[in-house]
Amino acid sequence: MNQNKRKRDENMADAGKPEQPTGPFIAMFEGFRKELDEHHDRRERIIKASRDITASSKKIIFTLQRVRNIGQPVPPFVNKSNAQYWETIQKQYSSIASDLQSLNAHRYAHNITGGNQEFIEALTFHHYLETQTLISYDDAKARIASMSKGEAKEGAAQDDTAAVPLSPEDYILGICDMTGELMRFSVTSMATNGKLPAGRAKATPSSKSPATAGDADKMDIDSSTPAASEIQTPRTVLDDLRTIRLQLEMFEAPGGPKWVSELETKKMPVMRECVDKVEKALYGLTVRGSERPKGWMPDMSSDRRAEVESY
Repeated sequence: MNQNKRKRDENMADAGKPEQPTGPFIAMFEGFRKELDEHHDRRERIIKASRDITASSKKIIFTLQRVRNIGQPVPPFVNKSNAQYWETIQKQYSSIASDLQSLNAHRYAHNITGGNQEFIEALTFHHYLETQTLISYDDAKARIASMSKGEAKEGAAQDDTAAVPLSPEDYILGICDMTGELMRFSVTSMATNGKLPAGRAKATPSSKSPATAGDADKMDIDSSTPAASEIQTPRTVLDDLRTIRLQLEMFEAPGGPKWVSELETKKMPVMRECVDKVEKALYGLTVRGSERPKGWMPDMSSDRRAEVESY
């Protein structure tokens, strides 16, 4: 009796366990599950790194907005403040460099594009403040490649060829976003210093013509005075913004409809608005500012409320 009861209990216990399926496709689907788990983990790592790169790049831009001159090295306090953010960006790029190789570079391109564009915006803004020029695509690509070569993980060899790719689309979209920072920089400088930021004037070497018989009668002072054409007028930020706008308007964007749509419907209208804002601010500073005497300040002592009510 007890033996029959024990067998019945064992049969009931076995019936409660799910049966392990067997077949020729089990191993194949186990491999699919492993690939999906790796895909989701890789995607989450890239998205998190892109967000951290975006956040650090924004902080770099905020600090660079404290600069008031262009065509000169960035002040030491700015470099010191931004050093930690550059280091954070380097760590994030090096952590996902191996995840963005071969076909994965195209598979996860839309996950890293936000971080790349924001980084290009910060890098280009920093480069412009120092040199008053735009960093080239090759130099920006090489900068990201150098940041991608971080410390190798434990037990893994360092791959010198592994680098986070930078697409031309991300580079151009980052340049478009940088015009907004130039607009803020220009307006802030005009409000602070009362003038539009400009580079330094450069003197060009004059091409001397062959001496003639009449040159012997000229005094030394006549030849020592430089011609007006030999001194280049320094370029202003507005001049550079207009040049960028002109080049982007002439640019024919290749690629798929999504990339073209983002450039023409989102980036370009905003870029044009940024140039217009700088032009209007300079107009107000030049035309309306000349109507007031130097050092003029509004009279805040009168009760403007009473004036309005009496009117």
